[in-house]
Amino acid sequence: MRFYIKLVSIYIIFAFSIAYSSDFGLLKINSAITPSSSARIERAIRWAENMPLQGLIIQLNTPGGLLESTREIVQNILNSKVPIIVYVSPSGARAGSAGVFITLSAHIAAMAPGTNIGAAHPVGLQGSVDSTMNEKILNDATAFIRSIAQQRNRNVEWAEKAVRESISSTEQEALENRVIDLIAPDVDSLLSAVDSREITTAKGKVILSTKQAKVIEYEPSFRDKFLDLITNPNIAYILLLIGIYGILFELYNPGSIFPGVVGALSLILAAYSLQMLPVNYAGLALIILAIILFLLEIKITSYGLLTIGGLISLFIGSLMLIDAPGEFMKISLSLIITAVVVTFIFFTFIITLGIKAQFRRKSLGFDSLVGLEGRVIEEISPNKTGKILVKGEIWSAISDQVIPKDASVIVEKANSFTLFVKPK
Repeated sequence: MRFYIKLVSIYIIFAFSIAYSSDFGLLKINSAITPSSSARIERAIRWAENMPLQGLIIQLNTPGGLLESTREIVQNILNSKVPIIVYVSPSGARAGSAGVFITLSAHIAAMAPGTNIGAAHPVGLQGSVDSTMNEKILNDATAFIRSIAQQRNRNVEWAEKAVRESISSTEQEALENRVIDLIAPDVDSLLSAVDSREITTAKGKVILSTKQAKVIEYEPSFRDKFLDLITNPNIAYILLLIGIYGILFELYNPGSIFPGVVGALSLILAAYSLQMLPVNYAGLALIILAIILFLLEIKITSYGLLTIGGLISLFIGSLMLIDAPGEFMKISLSLIITAVVVTFIFFTFIITLGIKAQFRRKSLGFDSLVGLEGRVIEEISPNKTGKILVKGEIWSAISDQVIPKDASVIVEKANSFTLFVKPK
């Protein structure tokens, strides 16, 4: 009987140690906040809950990002069943704009020496909406950050100023203003500093035991890396251009297949990328207009007018395409200029070929023989039809002069299968 009691006790202790692992997860975010980073943080939190780990550290370095994605991240952190530590690191890193909301929402907020936090004023829609809508967006963001600060018992006044006045603070100032909980030079010192702290999660109260905790880094999946790649505005734009060029090549040279397949795949990927980004539909409409004008240029000889209109439409549409805060979420101007120049060169080539075709002698039918040189193989006279050899073919020929055999002649015109010639 005692043997079974000991066995059950050992099993309970073992199960308890597994259920309450002292290990901590680590997720590194070193980019703008996008739907991709939101999805990655959500998966990392679920991973930490299912392992199960004692908690998750989000090592953050971001200039900001999309407000909608930020809301999703904050919601996942606030409803996490494991403690979440947001750690602005390494030295030189920042938690700008969207990063402020994320840092304040953590159970424990920490910063490394030489980092800063702040400037959370929403700028994503400025310039494209009226002042009333801007005010609504600002008030909404202010209420959002105030509620986060209140829930985590942080400095509400500072949080509101970060949104309304775009204030920013160093790590020391953030600590003095109760924006963060502590400053730590590295992850190990961070875990030592939070040991024995009581945290209230969505599952209940937890006392951290982190002195001997091991750090397990969350490895991004192929899906994470792929989404990071194609949700980059520059990559999405390149995919869109490849799709456009592929379809245009296929239409210009039907049956080539490869350009059409590559173009179709690129357009599908571009559509997926753009639906994850804040697209300005006026910009997208201008790019579609550019495509229509380019297609018309292939079918109609406008001597470049349609191409010029398409290039202007493509350039303006590309500038307007991504409606996002800050330059870090915009399409590179150098990439846009390169795309317009390449498009100009491509269609200049097509236009040149089209203009040449207008003045080129017809290469089919009897008219294609006019102006060619031939050799008389049977005498020609005004009253007698003779024979000539033109381009390796024998033709009946007549002339208003007598032309002897083996003389050279020039074809003046063609009437059915009889050629009118003159001596060379």
